[in-house]
Amino acid sequence: MNIKLAQCFIAVDDHDKALTFYRDVLGLEVRNDVSFEGMRWLTVGSPDQPGVEIVLEPPLADPNASEADRKAVAELLAKGLLRGVNFTTDDVDATFERVRAAGGDVLQEPIDQPYGVRDCAFRDPAGNMLRFSAAG
Repeated sequence: MNIKLAQCFIAVDDHDKALTFYRDVLGLEVRNDVSFEGMRWLTVGSPDQPGVEIVLEPPLADPNASEADRKAVAELLAKGLLRGVNFTTDDVDATFERVRAAGGDVLQEPIDQPYGVRDCAFRDPAGNMLRFSAAG
């Protein structure tokens, strides 16, 4: 049996800001931009991983969700308490400088972790944590 990751989902509250960050700052390619029932989904991915996509979705992508549930999820997103993604990069320090220079919200500068990896972390424009570690 062969199982592979195809997609992961990240909630965003402003798709245009997310698009600028994931495409222009991180260099991911846009694969889909879909609207349905007043909602929007953007799919992005690394050119080096054509079979893996990140879906940038509304905070609560359910047209039947209650207003109270929508508000609760929006509040969690605003606090940075929802999903995050871990990336690998050939150069943690160069990636850090690129994201910081673009105005990225720094959570952790590059550091050699005691468990053997060098990494750094940012928040995307919606508040999701993104961690970048050295490709191994």
